[in-house]
Amino acid sequence: MTSRAKPSHLRLVEGSGRKAADRGLSQAQPSNAPEPSINESRPSRLRRARLEQLLDGELVGVARSGDRGALEVLYRRHAPFAIQLATRIEGSARDVEDVVHDAFIKAFSRLGDLQEPAAFRSWLGSIVVFAVRSRLRRQRLMNLLGLGRGADPVELDSLTSPEASPHTRAQLAQIYALLRTLPTDERIAWTLRHVEGHELEMVAKLTDKSLATVKRRILAAQRFLESHFVAAERLEDGGAAAGPAASDAFAEPSTPRIQRPS
Repeated sequence: MTSRAKPSHLRLVEGSGRKAADRGLSQAQPSNAPEPSINESRPSRLRRARLEQLLDGELVGVARSGDRGALEVLYRRHAPFAIQLATRIEGSARDVEDVVHDAFIKAFSRLGDLQEPAAFRSWLGSIVVFAVRSRLRRQRLMNLLGLGRGADPVELDSLTSPEASPHTRAQLAQIYALLRTLPTDERIAWTLRHVEGHELEMVAKLTDKSLATVKRRILAAQRFLESHFVAAERLEDGGAAAGPAASDAFAEPSTPRIQRPS
């Protein structure tokens, strides 16, 4: 009796998820990030260094007074995370810097509304998620009306590490192609959970929805992907085994599970 093939396990490669976001990806650094002036005075450098030692909650307290140095440190500290988050949801790095730039402007103008200054990162993340959501919904509507430019191609170089195998890249491209056919809210919830690797409570916080709502959206997206995803084994000529699991090229914490249709 032929044994049933194991489900394919996909985990986004190193560079995805909260661990990588905490490290700060150099490739995600905004190109327009301000650089220290060569003529910057020693007192200014010392003050910048002191600000960089502050925790987010302390920085927000300073920034609320309009301190440009504190705002710059917050920007530098969290821009890579924000750009990565927007890129993972979109599946493309195109125009995400504009989205993130607008998100920071909104966040800085509303610092007084932040009840937990230490939670600046997740609060900024929710602003980014909302901005990307609005962009995706607008793009979807324009496409339905025949006025859109169509979806940007999936940028695998922005989503995977150089070590990712061809099979892994093919599977990832397939997942993002399927995600783009889903309702925007289901796509975002699933991506936050299984691409960014956030806990359900954080997904609910980032999307400003109840835990039950995000669970329902993630489950709906997962069922859709499971019914449409073609596992690597089926892509092999003659149905031969695909060799090492695609998950070997992926790093924790993201663990999307895509099963082959029975």
